[in-house]
Amino acid sequence: MSDSAYPSSAGSSPAADPASAIDGAWDQLTRRQYAAAHATAAVLHARHPGNRDVLYLLAVSSRHLGRIAEALGALDELERHHPAYARLYEERGLCHLAQGATAPAIAAFAKAVSLNTWLPLSWRALNGLYRKCGRPKEAEAAAQSLAVIERIPGEIVAAYGLLEDRDIGAAEQMVRRYLLAHGEHIEGLRLLARIAMAHDAPDDAQALLEKVLAVAPNYHAARYEYAIALLSRFKHQRAREELEKLLAIAPGNRAYRFTHATVCSRLGDFEQALPAYRKLASEDPKDAELHLAIGYTLKTLGRTAEAIQSYRAAAAVRRGCGSAYWNLANLKTYRFEDAELEQMSRYEAAAETTAVDRYHLCFALGKAYEDRDEYERSFRYYERGNALKKRECRYRPEFLANLARLQLATCTPEFFAARRGWGCADAAPIFIVGLPRAGSTLIEQILASHSAVEGTMELPDIAHLVFELHDRNRPVEDPRYPAVLAALSREDCARLGERYIRATLAYRHGKPFFIDKWPSNFRDLGFIHLILPNARIIDARRDAMACCFSNFKQLYPPGAGPEFVYSFEDIAGYYRMYLDLMRHWEAVLPGKILRVQHEDLVTDFATNVRRIVEFCGLAPEPACFEFHKTERAIHTPSAEQVRQPINRAGLDQWRRFEPWLEPLRAALQRLDVPTADHPSCGP
Repeated sequence: MSDSAYPSSAGSSPAADPASAIDGAWDQLTRRQYAAAHATAAVLHARHPGNRDVLYLLAVSSRHLGRIAEALGALDELERHHPAYARLYEERGLCHLAQGATAPAIAAFAKAVSLNTWLPLSWRALNGLYRKCGRPKEAEAAAQSLAVIERIPGEIVAAYGLLEDRDIGAAEQMVRRYLLAHGEHIEGLRLLARIAMAHDAPDDAQALLEKVLAVAPNYHAARYEYAIALLSRFKHQRAREELEKLLAIAPGNRAYRFTHATVCSRLGDFEQALPAYRKLASEDPKDAELHLAIGYTLKTLGRTAEAIQSYRAAAAVRRGCGSAYWNLANLKTYRFEDAELEQMSRYEAAAETTAVDRYHLCFALGKAYEDRDEYERSFRYYERGNALKKRECRYRPEFLANLARLQLATCTPEFFAARRGWGCADAAPIFIVGLPRAGSTLIEQILASHSAVEGTMELPDIAHLVFELHDRNRPVEDPRYPAVLAALSREDCARLGERYIRATLAYRHGKPFFIDKWPSNFRDLGFIHLILPNARIIDARRDAMACCFSNFKQLYPPGAGPEFVYSFEDIAGYYRMYLDLMRHWEAVLPGKILRVQHEDLVTDFATNVRRIVEFCGLAPEPACFEFHKTERAIHTPSAEQVRQPINRAGLDQWRRFEPWLEPLRAALQRLDVPTADHPSCGP
């Protein structure tokens, strides 16, 4: 291994870590000052035990000094702290080579490339070792992998390697420097797209991959990543089209088949999705993700007993599979057995459990102990799960607060009066907005039980149109939207409304009305009214304490759920913003919005069902009053609850946790948010 190939510590360590000292030590290694580098590493190790880059530096410098046992000891320690770091296994392979231990070296290099395919030194070593051992097929496979890498500029290969090891910042700096110097190399653009996905920016990834495919339309790996970016942006129909192009070329590819089944599921085509998942699972019954996907599909279809079997299968094939236990808990009706509870507790406490599995287990344990009436223990698990989840969130309340202020300033009564009659006249959409866990799924199920109304799902199409109106080059403190609405012409508004209607056709099956239940659309009701003036809008509202705590207990899917729910301060602030915006929309769009208070709907069900249905211009039908008998796919966490007759059981569940909710109550009171027990606050 040449010293010039050593990774930079940039982007991998927090500011408090010794990044500059590590970089200095790598410079010493480059100049073959091995003893000096080792001395630096030893000092850093004493000060920063467990630091990934320090331990790696210590191992490399020890090997160069011929102190192989010390190097292997450092690598063992590194593996205990960072078992997924590919370079530790590469370095272990080099240590074994230094000892003449061929079999352990092969195992180490093979482990390295299984974690990070962009390690040319490991592939080169494997090629030679396999040939030495008389294993020509493995040697040829290693040679082919090496040949692919060697066709790509070394800087981009190094950047790919950094990305695989989660050094995202360093990878981005390296590839941007290369592109700036050499122009738009397709591998560099593809790598930037992968970095964009790592930054949760699938829109940027989509644009970059479109550039790649324009130059190299037969680049199948890039097309697959393009389909993933489209899927991440909820552009399901387009993702399906891209995947079907790939399947026409490689019908047996498991990744293509799995992702195609996922897209079909998102589009409501369960007749295609479920058999596809099951066929994949029969080929590899040890794949936990397949069992989870099957379970989710069955749960969405209301086949709960079968879903439970699939979730249990996922837990059986992957030790500590937090998602399996959380999905069981998220059925809301499942009760864990004592043995399951003990196992979950052991997994959650185990040092080797990943952060993602741990917070899934915390939320599952919170629900399990809540069901056993052990409320303090339950709350502590919810509290821990939220704290762990919040660490990976990038929620910025000041950004949304600024947008809300701009909405109030832009969307005035005069603004709408000057644009009366604009937009697309189609009256098919029924928007249900509000906060998650506020009763919107119940309203949706009532309306979807009507013969004239399509239930669809949470549709992101308004969010997509709004995103297009933003200028990503503008600072977040000075966004282009919503002020840009004033620049739209009558024709623009009609065109945007028609685009929305066309985009939703993939989820509809011919009924005259359809539901769009994307809760955060409440932030953009001015835009919705501008482009779809005849759409119905229903505000699903729930008491603040009940709604906020219900969200605190709920773990949402990555990339698809709200990020404001993982702390009491954020939840309270978001609820306050929601109240302010809804008060504004009701004032500037009088008669256009129906507010449905969840507590009123539950206590006077028949009256409120008629009120909801008649607001949508429909005559009530018996099925609307027996909504729980309606057989349709339901994608939200409330799926099992709305398959039960109406009951009051959930109205005051939060009071069981009241001794630990004073911080939430205080946050709401500080923001002047009215609650059931403090109704005098706020508007």
